[in-house]
Amino acid sequence: MRWLHGLDRWMYRGGRLNRAARFLNRLSAIQYASGFAAPARAVTLEVVGRKSGRVIAFPLVLTQYHGERYLVAMLGDGTNWVHNIHAAQGHAVLRHGYREEVLLEEVAPDARAPILRHYLELAPGARGHFPVERDAPLREFERIAPQYPVFRVTHAPRLATLGGTP
Repeated sequence: MRWLHGLDRWMYRGGRLNRAARFLNRLSAIQYASGFAAPARAVTLEVVGRKSGRVIAFPLVLTQYHGERYLVAMLGDGTNWVHNIHAAQGHAVLRHGYREEVLLEEVAPDARAPILRHYLELAPGARGHFPVERDAPLREFERIAPQYPVFRVTHAPRLATLGGTP
C-alpha cells in the first residue's frame, strides 16, 4: 500500500493537483454527487469560487465524530476549497444523491486532533498527505492540527448563490 500513498503524493505535489488528479477528482465529484456506487462517507462539496464566481465541486470524505459531521482539508490550509469556503463565509452545498445546503464552521486548532485521527482511520487516500501515522498518539495530531483545517457541518438556510431560492 505504500506505493499507493506515493501515487497520492505525486498527484498532489506541492499541495496542488496535477492533470491526472484533476481528471480523477472530476470523476469522483460526479460519482459522489450522484450517490450511485459511491462510498457512504463520500460527498461532493459545492462552493462558489472566490475568483471565478462559478460553483466548483470537490470530492471529499465526510467524517462523523461524537455525533457531529466534519470535513477535513487533507492537503492543508492552502487548499482551494478552504479558501473558497472562507470567501463564501462557510456557505456551501453537500451532495450525495441529494442536495443539502450547509454552513461550514472552522474548528479551532486546539480541538482538531481527535477529529484528524478519526479522519485518517476513515480516509485511506488521505494517509499519504499527513506527516503522522493514523495510530500515532494524540499529541502528534495536536502538533500538526494548525496546518490541517477542519470544518463542522451544520444546516444552512437556502442559498440563492448556489441555486437555491431565498
